[in-house]
Amino acid sequence: MTAAPAPGNEPQSPEPQHPPTPTPTVTPAPGSPEGPAVSAKGAAVAPDQAVAPDQAVAGWRGWGAVGAVALGIFCLITSELLPVGLLTSVGADLGVSDGTAGLMVTVPGLIAGFCAPLVTVGAGRLDRRWVLVVLIALMAVANLVAALAPGFGVLLAARLLVGVSVGGFWAIAGGLAVRLVPAHHVGRATALVFGGVPTASVLGVPAGTLLGELGGWRFAFAAVGGLGVLTLAALLLLLPALPPTRTITFAQLPSLLRRNRAVRAGVTVTFLLVTGQFAAYTFVRPLLEDVSGVDTAYVSTLLLGYGAAGVAGNFLAGARDPYRALFTVGASLAVILALLATVPGAVAGTVLLLAWGLVYGGVSVSLQSWMIKAAPDEAEAASSLMVAMFNLAIAAGALGGGLAVDGISVPAAAWAGAALMALAAVTVRVTSTSRTATRTVAGGGEASTSGGLAGTRDASPADQR
Repeated sequence: MTAAPAPGNEPQSPEPQHPPTPTPTVTPAPGSPEGPAVSAKGAAVAPDQAVAPDQAVAGWRGWGAVGAVALGIFCLITSELLPVGLLTSVGADLGVSDGTAGLMVTVPGLIAGFCAPLVTVGAGRLDRRWVLVVLIALMAVANLVAALAPGFGVLLAARLLVGVSVGGFWAIAGGLAVRLVPAHHVGRATALVFGGVPTASVLGVPAGTLLGELGGWRFAFAAVGGLGVLTLAALLLLLPALPPTRTITFAQLPSLLRRNRAVRAGVTVTFLLVTGQFAAYTFVRPLLEDVSGVDTAYVSTLLLGYGAAGVAGNFLAGARDPYRALFTVGASLAVILALLATVPGAVAGTVLLLAWGLVYGGVSVSLQSWMIKAAPDEAEAASSLMVAMFNLAIAAGALGGGLAVDGISVPAAAWAGAALMALAAVTVRVTSTSRTATRTVAGGGEASTSGGLAGTRDASPADQR
Protein backbone atom coordinates (compact mmCIF):
# COMPACT_ATOMS: atom_id res chain seq x y z
CA MET A 1 0.00 0.00 0.00
CA THR A 2 1.56 3.25 -1.08
CA ALA A 3 1.05 6.19 1.24
CA ALA A 4 -0.24 9.54 0.04
CA PRO A 5 2.66 11.86 -0.73
CA ALA A 6 3.55 14.78 1.48
CA PRO A 7 1.87 18.01 0.38
CA GLY A 8 3.82 19.72 -2.33
CA ASN A 9 5.75 16.60 -3.41
CA GLU A 10 3.43 15.29 -6.13
CA PRO A 11 5.47 14.20 -9.16
CA GLN A 12 4.81 16.08 -12.39
CA SER A 13 2.67 14.68 -15.17
CA PRO A 14 4.77 12.76 -17.75
CA GLU A 15 5.17 14.59 -21.09
CA PRO A 16 8.81 15.67 -21.19
CA GLN A 17 8.60 16.56 -24.86
CA HIS A 18 6.25 19.46 -24.16
CA PRO A 19 7.01 22.56 -22.08
CA PRO A 20 4.92 23.01 -18.92
CA THR A 21 1.77 25.07 -19.23
CA PRO A 22 -0.27 26.89 -16.60
CA THR A 23 -3.29 24.70 -17.24
CA PRO A 24 -4.30 22.19 -14.55
CA THR A 25 -2.36 18.93 -14.64
CA VAL A 26 -4.37 15.96 -15.83
CA THR A 27 -4.19 13.02 -13.45
CA PRO A 28 -2.30 10.15 -15.12
CA ALA A 29 -3.64 6.66 -15.03
CA PRO A 30 -3.22 4.82 -11.75
CA GLY A 31 0.11 3.11 -11.49
CA SER A 32 1.91 5.50 -13.78
CA PRO A 33 5.52 5.75 -12.56
CA GLU A 34 5.47 9.52 -12.93
CA GLY A 35 1.91 10.20 -11.91
CA PRO A 36 0.47 10.86 -8.47
CA ALA A 37 0.90 8.27 -5.76
CA VAL A 38 -1.72 5.57 -5.69
CA SER A 39 -3.00 3.28 -2.98
CA ALA A 40 -2.54 -0.46 -2.93
CA LYS A 41 -5.90 -0.75 -4.70
CA GLY A 42 -4.94 1.73 -7.42
CA ALA A 43 -6.90 4.75 -6.18
CA ALA A 44 -5.30 8.05 -7.13
CA VAL A 45 -4.54 10.67 -4.49
CA ALA A 46 -7.52 12.89 -3.81
CA PRO A 47 -7.24 16.27 -5.57
CA ASP A 48 -7.91 18.19 -2.37
CA GLN A 49 -4.70 16.79 -0.90
CA ALA A 50 -2.54 18.25 -3.65
CA VAL A 51 -0.49 21.38 -3.28
CA ALA A 52 -0.20 23.81 -6.17
CA PRO A 53 2.87 22.89 -8.27
CA ASP A 54 4.38 26.36 -8.01
CA GLN A 55 4.74 25.99 -4.24
CA ALA A 56 7.69 23.61 -4.55
CA VAL A 57 10.02 26.38 -5.67
CA ALA A 58 13.11 25.16 -7.49
CA GLY A 59 16.51 26.82 -7.43
CA TRP A 60 17.72 29.62 -5.21
CA ARG A 61 14.22 30.91 -4.38
CA GLY A 62 13.22 27.68 -2.68
CA TRP A 63 16.48 27.39 -0.78
CA GLY A 64 16.30 31.07 0.14
CA ALA A 65 12.89 30.45 1.69
CA VAL A 66 14.26 27.42 3.57
CA GLY A 67 17.13 29.58 4.82
CA ALA A 68 14.71 32.24 6.07
CA VAL A 69 12.70 29.62 7.99
CA ALA A 70 15.94 28.17 9.43
CA LEU A 71 16.93 31.66 10.57
CA GLY A 72 13.53 31.95 12.24
CA ILE A 73 14.07 28.69 14.15
CA PHE A 74 17.56 29.83 15.16
CA CYS A 75 16.24 33.17 16.40
CA LEU A 76 13.40 31.57 18.37
CA ILE A 77 15.52 28.91 20.08
CA THR A 78 18.15 31.53 20.91
CA SER A 79 15.41 33.65 22.44
CA GLU A 80 13.98 30.71 24.40
CA LEU A 81 17.34 29.70 25.89
CA LEU A 82 18.91 33.15 26.22
CA PRO A 83 18.17 33.55 29.98
CA VAL A 84 20.31 30.48 30.76
CA GLY A 85 23.42 32.64 30.66
CA LEU A 86 21.75 35.71 32.18
CA LEU A 87 19.96 34.32 35.25
CA THR A 88 22.32 35.73 37.85
CA SER A 89 22.49 39.24 36.40
CA VAL A 90 18.72 39.44 35.84
CA GLY A 91 18.01 38.19 39.35
CA ALA A 92 20.43 40.63 40.94
CA ASP A 93 19.13 43.60 38.96
CA LEU A 94 15.41 42.88 39.45
CA GLY A 95 15.65 41.59 43.01
CA VAL A 96 14.63 37.94 42.56
CA SER A 97 16.38 34.69 43.41
CA ASP A 98 18.13 32.56 40.80
CA GLY A 99 15.38 29.96 41.20
CA THR A 100 12.70 32.52 40.46
CA ALA A 101 14.71 33.89 37.55
CA GLY A 102 14.78 30.35 36.17
CA LEU A 103 11.08 30.76 35.37
CA MET A 104 12.26 32.73 32.33
CA VAL A 105 13.27 29.37 30.84
CA THR A 106 10.61 27.08 32.32
CA VAL A 107 7.56 29.17 31.44
CA PRO A 108 8.25 29.61 27.70
CA GLY A 109 8.81 25.86 27.37
CA LEU A 110 5.47 25.03 28.96
CA ILE A 111 3.65 27.71 26.96
CA ALA A 112 5.26 26.48 23.74
CA GLY A 113 4.02 22.96 24.45
CA PHE A 114 0.42 24.10 24.80
CA CYS A 115 0.53 26.67 21.98
CA ALA A 116 1.87 24.33 19.28
CA PRO A 117 -1.56 22.73 18.66
CA LEU A 118 -3.48 25.90 19.57
CA VAL A 119 -1.73 28.05 16.98
CA THR A 120 -1.90 25.32 14.34
CA VAL A 121 -5.67 25.02 14.74
CA GLY A 122 -6.18 28.75 15.16
CA ALA A 123 -4.31 29.46 11.92
CA GLY A 124 -7.24 27.89 10.05
CA ARG A 125 -7.29 29.10 6.46
CA LEU A 126 -4.66 31.79 6.97
CA ASP A 127 -1.66 31.90 4.65
CA ARG A 128 1.18 30.19 6.54
CA ARG A 129 3.60 32.86 5.31
CA TRP A 130 1.73 35.52 7.26
CA VAL A 131 1.34 33.30 10.31
CA LEU A 132 5.11 32.84 10.50
CA VAL A 133 5.67 36.56 9.94
CA VAL A 134 3.31 37.48 12.80
CA LEU A 135 4.91 34.95 15.15
CA ILE A 136 8.43 36.25 14.46
CA ALA A 137 7.21 39.82 14.91
CA LEU A 138 5.67 38.79 18.25
CA MET A 139 9.00 37.31 19.34
CA ALA A 140 10.89 40.45 18.35
CA VAL A 141 8.48 42.68 20.27
CA ALA A 142 8.62 40.36 23.30
CA ASN A 143 12.41 40.64 23.50
CA LEU A 144 12.35 44.41 23.10
CA VAL A 145 9.76 44.62 25.91
CA ALA A 146 11.98 42.36 28.05
CA ALA A 147 14.91 44.70 27.44
CA LEU A 148 12.85 47.62 28.78
CA ALA A 149 11.04 45.73 31.57
CA PRO A 150 10.83 47.77 34.81
CA GLY A 151 10.28 44.65 36.92
CA PHE A 152 10.34 40.86 36.82
CA GLY A 153 6.57 40.59 36.29
CA VAL A 154 6.74 42.47 32.98
CA LEU A 155 9.79 40.47 31.95
CA LEU A 156 8.03 37.17 32.66
CA ALA A 157 4.95 38.32 30.70
CA ALA A 158 7.23 39.02 27.73
CA ARG A 159 8.66 35.51 28.08
CA LEU A 160 5.12 34.12 27.82
CA LEU A 161 4.89 35.69 24.36
CA VAL A 162 8.18 34.06 23.41
CA GLY A 163 6.64 30.68 24.30
CA VAL A 164 3.66 31.36 22.02
CA SER A 165 6.03 32.23 19.17
CA VAL A 166 8.25 29.18 19.66
CA GLY A 167 5.39 26.67 19.81
CA GLY A 168 3.43 28.09 16.89
CA PHE A 169 6.38 28.76 14.56
CA TRP A 170 8.01 25.37 15.13
CA ALA A 171 4.76 23.44 14.61
CA ILE A 172 4.02 25.17 11.30
CA ALA A 173 7.55 25.60 9.95
CA GLY A 174 8.64 22.02 10.61
CA GLY A 175 6.61 20.59 7.72
CA LEU A 176 7.20 23.37 5.17
CA ALA A 177 10.27 21.89 3.47
CA VAL A 178 8.02 19.65 1.38
CA ARG A 179 6.40 22.77 -0.05
CA LEU A 180 9.55 24.79 -0.68
CA VAL A 181 11.94 22.44 -2.49
CA PRO A 182 11.63 19.50 -4.90
CA ALA A 183 10.94 16.10 -3.39
CA HIS A 184 14.51 14.79 -3.63
CA HIS A 185 15.78 17.73 -1.55
CA VAL A 186 13.21 17.54 1.27
CA GLY A 187 15.51 15.64 3.66
CA ARG A 188 18.32 18.16 3.28
CA ALA A 189 15.95 21.11 3.52
CA THR A 190 14.36 19.75 6.70
CA ALA A 191 17.85 19.24 8.15
CA LEU A 192 18.69 22.86 7.31
CA VAL A 193 15.52 24.14 9.00
CA PHE A 194 16.21 22.16 12.16
CA GLY A 195 19.89 23.05 12.03
CA GLY A 196 18.72 26.22 13.75
CA VAL A 197 18.10 24.25 16.97
CA PRO A 198 21.65 23.05 17.75
CA THR A 199 23.19 26.12 16.12
CA ALA A 200 21.29 28.32 18.56
CA SER A 201 22.87 26.35 21.41
CA VAL A 202 26.36 26.60 19.91
CA LEU A 203 26.29 30.20 18.67
CA GLY A 204 23.14 31.97 19.79
CA VAL A 205 23.19 31.34 23.52
CA PRO A 206 26.96 31.89 24.04
CA ALA A 207 26.78 35.05 21.90
CA GLY A 208 23.82 36.32 23.93
CA THR A 209 25.70 35.58 27.15
CA LEU A 210 28.74 37.47 25.87
CA LEU A 211 26.58 40.47 24.92
CA GLY A 212 25.10 40.36 28.42
CA GLU A 213 28.57 40.46 29.94
CA LEU A 214 29.67 43.34 27.70
CA GLY A 215 26.58 45.53 27.70
CA GLY A 216 24.26 44.12 30.36
CA TRP A 217 21.36 41.69 30.17
CA ARG A 218 19.01 44.31 28.71
CA PHE A 219 21.35 44.79 25.77
CA ALA A 220 21.34 41.01 25.14
CA PHE A 221 17.54 40.90 24.98
CA ALA A 222 17.50 43.96 22.71
CA ALA A 223 20.02 42.33 20.37
CA VAL A 224 17.86 39.22 20.00
CA GLY A 225 14.88 41.49 19.34
CA GLY A 226 16.88 43.20 16.59
CA LEU A 227 17.76 39.80 15.11
CA GLY A 228 14.04 39.07 15.12
CA VAL A 229 13.41 42.19 13.03
CA LEU A 230 16.02 41.05 10.49
CA THR A 231 14.41 37.60 10.41
CA LEU A 232 11.04 39.24 9.82
CA ALA A 233 12.47 41.04 6.78
CA ALA A 234 13.97 37.79 5.44
CA LEU A 235 10.63 35.98 5.71
CA LEU A 236 8.80 38.80 3.95
CA LEU A 237 11.33 38.87 1.11
CA LEU A 238 12.00 35.17 0.58
CA LEU A 239 8.99 33.16 1.70
CA PRO A 240 6.35 32.53 -1.00
CA ALA A 241 2.62 32.45 -0.39
CA LEU A 242 1.72 29.25 1.52
CA PRO A 243 -2.04 28.79 1.59
CA PRO A 244 -3.19 25.97 3.90
CA THR A 245 -3.59 22.56 2.32
CA ARG A 246 -6.42 21.71 4.72
CA THR A 247 -8.13 23.17 7.77
CA ILE A 248 -7.35 21.59 11.13
CA THR A 249 -9.79 21.41 14.03
CA PHE A 250 -9.18 20.50 17.65
CA ALA A 251 -11.15 17.29 17.17
CA GLN A 252 -8.73 16.16 14.46
CA LEU A 253 -5.72 16.13 16.79
CA PRO A 254 -6.92 13.36 19.14
CA SER A 255 -8.51 11.67 16.13
CA LEU A 256 -5.12 11.58 14.39
CA LEU A 257 -3.58 9.99 17.47
CA ARG A 258 -6.31 7.36 17.66
CA ARG A 259 -6.28 6.22 14.04
CA ASN A 260 -2.61 6.56 13.08
CA ARG A 261 -0.24 4.23 14.90
CA ALA A 262 2.87 5.81 13.44
CA VAL A 263 1.88 9.26 14.70
CA ARG A 264 1.02 7.80 18.10
CA ALA A 265 4.38 6.04 18.22
CA GLY A 266 6.18 9.19 17.08
CA VAL A 267 4.67 11.21 19.93
CA THR A 268 5.62 8.45 22.36
CA VAL A 269 9.19 8.29 21.04
CA THR A 270 9.39 12.09 21.31
CA PHE A 271 8.39 11.93 24.97
CA LEU A 272 10.87 9.17 25.80
CA LEU A 273 13.84 10.65 23.94
CA VAL A 274 13.41 14.26 25.02
CA THR A 275 12.54 13.43 28.63
CA GLY A 276 15.56 11.14 28.81
CA GLN A 277 17.75 13.80 27.24
CA PHE A 278 16.83 16.56 29.66
CA ALA A 279 16.77 14.29 32.70
CA ALA A 280 20.49 13.84 32.09
CA TYR A 281 21.53 17.00 30.23
CA THR A 282 20.08 19.36 32.82
CA PHE A 283 22.73 17.99 35.19
CA VAL A 284 25.56 17.57 32.70
CA ARG A 285 27.84 19.94 34.62
CA PRO A 286 27.75 17.98 37.91
CA LEU A 287 28.04 14.75 35.91
CA LEU A 288 31.23 15.95 34.24
CA GLU A 289 32.67 17.36 37.45
CA ASP A 290 31.65 14.69 39.99
CA VAL A 291 31.78 11.50 37.90
CA SER A 292 34.25 12.25 35.09
CA GLY A 293 36.44 14.54 37.14
CA VAL A 294 36.57 17.29 34.51
CA ASP A 295 38.04 20.56 35.78
CA THR A 296 35.35 23.23 36.23
CA ALA A 297 37.31 25.64 34.03
CA TYR A 298 36.91 23.35 31.00
CA VAL A 299 33.22 22.52 31.28
CA SER A 300 32.03 25.51 29.21
CA THR A 301 34.48 24.67 26.43
CA LEU A 302 33.35 21.05 26.41
CA LEU A 303 29.71 22.14 26.18
CA LEU A 304 30.57 24.22 23.12
CA GLY A 305 32.10 21.07 21.64
CA TYR A 306 28.90 19.19 22.52
CA GLY A 307 26.86 21.78 20.62
CA ALA A 308 29.16 21.73 17.59
CA ALA A 309 28.89 17.93 17.48
CA GLY A 310 25.10 18.35 17.64
CA VAL A 311 25.13 20.55 14.52
CA ALA A 312 27.05 17.85 12.66
CA GLY A 313 24.66 15.17 13.92
CA ASN A 314 21.67 17.16 12.71
CA PHE A 315 22.91 17.22 9.12
CA LEU A 316 24.11 13.62 9.21
CA ALA A 317 20.63 12.48 10.20
CA GLY A 318 18.71 14.85 7.91
CA ALA A 319 18.66 12.72 4.77
CA ARG A 320 18.41 9.34 6.52
CA ASP A 321 15.40 7.15 7.20
CA PRO A 322 13.90 8.47 10.46
CA TYR A 323 13.13 4.98 11.78
CA ARG A 324 16.75 3.84 11.52
CA ALA A 325 18.06 7.18 12.74
CA LEU A 326 15.89 7.25 15.88
CA PHE A 327 16.53 3.61 16.69
CA THR A 328 20.25 4.33 16.48
CA VAL A 329 19.85 7.45 18.63
CA GLY A 330 17.90 5.65 21.37
CA ALA A 331 20.16 2.60 21.52
CA SER A 332 23.39 4.61 21.33
CA LEU A 333 22.39 7.17 23.96
CA ALA A 334 21.29 4.43 26.34
CA VAL A 335 24.86 3.11 26.23
CA ILE A 336 26.54 6.53 26.28
CA LEU A 337 24.59 7.80 29.30
CA ALA A 338 25.12 4.56 31.21
CA LEU A 339 28.87 4.82 30.60
CA LEU A 340 28.89 8.50 31.57
CA ALA A 341 27.26 7.57 34.88
CA THR A 342 29.86 4.90 35.70
CA VAL A 343 33.18 5.47 33.90
CA PRO A 344 35.53 7.94 35.64
CA GLY A 345 38.22 9.98 33.92
CA ALA A 346 38.29 13.34 32.16
CA VAL A 347 39.26 11.81 28.81
CA ALA A 348 36.42 9.30 28.94
CA GLY A 349 33.98 12.03 29.98
CA THR A 350 35.08 14.27 27.11
CA VAL A 351 34.75 11.52 24.49
CA LEU A 352 31.35 10.46 25.82
CA LEU A 353 30.08 14.04 25.90
CA LEU A 354 31.07 14.68 22.28
CA ALA A 355 29.50 11.38 21.21
CA TRP A 356 26.36 12.38 23.11
CA GLY A 357 26.14 15.66 21.22
CA LEU A 358 26.75 14.01 17.83
CA VAL A 359 24.06 11.36 18.36
CA TYR A 360 21.42 13.58 19.94
CA GLY A 361 21.89 16.22 17.23
CA GLY A 362 19.78 14.13 14.85
CA VAL A 363 16.73 13.93 17.10
CA SER A 364 14.76 17.04 16.06
CA VAL A 365 15.07 16.56 12.31
CA SER A 366 14.41 12.80 12.53
CA LEU A 367 11.29 13.26 14.65
CA GLN A 368 9.99 15.86 12.18
CA SER A 369 10.69 13.53 9.24
CA TRP A 370 8.91 10.72 11.10
CA MET A 371 5.79 12.85 11.50
CA ILE A 372 5.75 14.02 7.89
CA LYS A 373 6.00 10.46 6.65
CA ALA A 374 3.56 9.09 9.20
CA ALA A 375 0.83 11.57 8.18
CA PRO A 376 1.82 13.12 4.83
CA ASP A 377 -1.65 14.59 4.24
CA GLU A 378 -1.88 15.96 7.81
CA ALA A 379 1.69 17.15 8.34
CA GLU A 380 0.79 20.29 10.29
CA ALA A 381 -1.44 18.44 12.74
CA ALA A 382 1.19 15.72 13.28
CA SER A 383 3.96 18.31 13.69
CA SER A 384 1.95 20.27 16.25
CA LEU A 385 1.50 17.11 18.35
CA MET A 386 5.22 16.38 18.19
CA VAL A 387 6.23 19.94 19.06
CA ALA A 388 3.78 20.04 21.97
CA MET A 389 5.17 16.81 23.40
CA PHE A 390 8.77 17.92 22.73
CA ASN A 391 8.43 21.08 24.80
CA LEU A 392 6.44 19.44 27.60
CA ALA A 393 9.03 16.66 27.74
CA ILE A 394 11.79 19.23 28.32
CA ALA A 395 10.04 20.31 31.52
CA ALA A 396 9.29 16.70 32.51
CA GLY A 397 12.90 15.64 31.97
CA ALA A 398 14.32 18.48 34.04
CA LEU A 399 11.86 17.73 36.84
CA GLY A 400 12.48 13.98 36.78
CA GLY A 401 16.24 14.42 36.69
CA GLY A 402 16.07 16.80 39.62
CA LEU A 403 14.10 14.29 41.66
CA ALA A 404 16.64 11.58 40.83
CA VAL A 405 19.57 13.79 41.83
CA ASP A 406 17.97 14.98 45.07
CA GLY A 407 16.62 11.57 46.04
CA ILE A 408 19.52 9.33 44.97
CA SER A 409 22.65 10.87 43.42
CA VAL A 410 23.95 12.80 40.41
CA PRO A 411 24.67 9.63 38.36
CA ALA A 412 21.02 8.61 38.87
CA ALA A 413 19.99 11.36 36.44
CA ALA A 414 22.13 9.77 33.71
CA TRP A 415 20.78 6.31 34.56
CA ALA A 416 17.21 7.62 34.30
CA GLY A 417 18.03 9.13 30.92
CA ALA A 418 19.62 5.87 29.74
CA ALA A 419 16.53 3.87 30.73
CA LEU A 420 14.22 6.21 28.82
CA MET A 421 16.48 6.11 25.75
CA ALA A 422 16.39 2.31 25.78
CA LEU A 423 12.59 2.38 25.98
CA ALA A 424 12.56 4.76 23.00
CA ALA A 425 14.68 2.36 20.94
CA VAL A 426 12.34 -0.52 21.82
CA THR A 427 9.32 1.57 20.86
CA VAL A 428 10.83 2.38 17.46
CA ARG A 429 11.59 -1.28 16.85
CA VAL A 430 8.09 -2.41 17.81
CA THR A 431 6.55 0.29 15.64
CA SER A 432 8.59 -0.83 12.65
CA THR A 433 7.56 -4.46 13.11
CA SER A 434 3.88 -3.52 13.45
CA ARG A 435 4.09 -1.22 10.42
CA THR A 436 5.62 -3.93 8.24
CA ALA A 437 2.95 -6.44 9.25
CA THR A 438 0.15 -3.93 8.58
CA ARG A 439 1.48 -3.11 5.11
CA THR A 440 1.86 -6.79 4.24
CA VAL A 441 -1.72 -7.65 5.26
CA ALA A 442 -3.27 -4.58 3.64
CA GLY A 443 -1.37 -4.92 0.37
CA GLY A 444 -1.39 -8.66 -0.05
CA GLY A 445 2.31 -8.90 0.76
CA GLU A 446 3.43 -6.55 -1.97
CA ALA A 447 2.42 -3.13 -0.72
CA SER A 448 5.07 -0.50 -0.20
CA THR A 449 5.41 3.00 1.12
CA SER A 450 7.44 5.90 -0.13
CA GLY A 451 8.25 7.14 3.32
CA GLY A 452 8.63 3.98 5.36
CA LEU A 453 6.26 5.09 8.13
CA ALA A 454 3.31 6.43 6.18
CA GLY A 455 0.03 4.61 6.11
CA THR A 456 0.35 2.78 9.41
CA ARG A 457 -3.18 3.38 10.61
CA ASP A 458 -5.62 1.60 12.84
CA ALA A 459 -8.39 1.90 10.27
CA SER A 460 -9.31 -1.04 8.08
CA PRO A 461 -7.37 -1.48 4.82
CA ALA A 462 -10.31 -0.10 2.88
CA ASP A 463 -10.07 3.14 4.81
CA GLN A 464 -6.36 3.60 4.40
CA ARG A 465 -4.99 5.92 1.79
